[in-house]
Amino acid sequence: MRSAPDRLAAGSRRPAPQPFDVARIRQDFPILEQKINGRPLVYFDSAASSQKPRAVIESIRDCYSRYYSNIHRGVHRLSEQSTTAYEAARVKVQKFLNARESREVIFVRSTTEAINLVAQTYGRKFVGSGDEVLITTMEHHSNIVPWQMLCEEKGAALKVAPINDDGELLMEEFRRLLTPRTRIVALVHISNSLGTVNPVREIVELAHDQGAVVLLDGAQAAPHLEIDVQGIGCDFYAFSGHKLYGPSGVGVLYGREKWLEEMPPYQGGGDMISTVTFEKTTYNSLPFKFEAGTPNITGGIGLGAAIDYLEGLDLAAARAHEQDLLDKTVTALSEFTGLRIIGQARDRASNVSFVLDRIHAHDIGTILDQEGIAVRTGHHCTQPLMKRFGVPATARVSFAIFNTREEIATLVGGLQSVRKVFGE
Repeated sequence: MRSAPDRLAAGSRRPAPQPFDVARIRQDFPILEQKINGRPLVYFDSAASSQKPRAVIESIRDCYSRYYSNIHRGVHRLSEQSTTAYEAARVKVQKFLNARESREVIFVRSTTEAINLVAQTYGRKFVGSGDEVLITTMEHHSNIVPWQMLCEEKGAALKVAPINDDGELLMEEFRRLLTPRTRIVALVHISNSLGTVNPVREIVELAHDQGAVVLLDGAQAAPHLEIDVQGIGCDFYAFSGHKLYGPSGVGVLYGREKWLEEMPPYQGGGDMISTVTFEKTTYNSLPFKFEAGTPNITGGIGLGAAIDYLEGLDLAAARAHEQDLLDKTVTALSEFTGLRIIGQARDRASNVSFVLDRIHAHDIGTILDQEGIAVRTGHHCTQPLMKRFGVPATARVSFAIFNTREEIATLVGGLQSVRKVFGE
């Protein structure tokens, strides 16, 4: 009988996807079985981190208990098994993104590290004084600060494309800001604060016409949309495992082979080298040139298991279910007196942010927690966006495949409790 990593490498056939059944899906997530303050857990914080199905948890436990060892350099059985499972996960990511080659998949710690990698390698090599980097108002801090640092170092200019009151990118302004001096365009695929889905194919075409490369922050998109990096045409795409039902501490940078070959290494150390002398070091081939040191081995394997789990579902039905939850939540919150939804983009997914009159977002979150409802409160690492809408913070509801319509009703009841506490 084959070992787990051997089966992974062989690409064992999965059963045909079954119709989407949220009750069955919920049984796959053990954390949902618990109660918070005596009430069933309602988890509406998947945009921050999603919960993990048993398949992911068991894949990590299986590795640690049966075949864990360091990868790539060992010649003994456990090292070979761990290497096989880890590299099988890379191939799963390649197929999940529809990348051309698995060598275009770089394992990193997170979306944040992926963006920093591009800024500190591609950016340092190809951005100079007088050049421009173009981002948008809706960016997460991790897609702002690395470019600020790069521009300050290189004497380049950071340009910011504005959005309208619905949270949509103003495309005419974007086109105006995109010039022959633009070297990099970096933006979210889906906004983590607004749920806005950006027109990424159009943006990539416009950027390429001006000679710029495009990095897409796919942290929110990877769990909710079909990602086709060849179809989109982007040069770089980044996402995190912990938002995709996988472990924390592992993420992915997709990069076009053309650019990855030209970029210098991000860090020095073991595994990213071919030869080392005190006089000269030569670097390893892709993708290992960008993967210095011992990686998050079980994280990569767990991410592969998360992709297997998702691809075993009817993804079209799952996405329709999530869209239904989003539509029902927007309708319910729109009817709640004194509540303002931040952002009403025509094309949106995955989350809803809102404020309540005279009640701070942190108070909303605290009272909802007493009723077993987990939402995210704060600026969501998008302080410039909060300033654009004139609010210090919002409460955010974000969805996953295991959420239900009944939980939306529970949320509305929880918001009514918030009102009562404040005498509204």
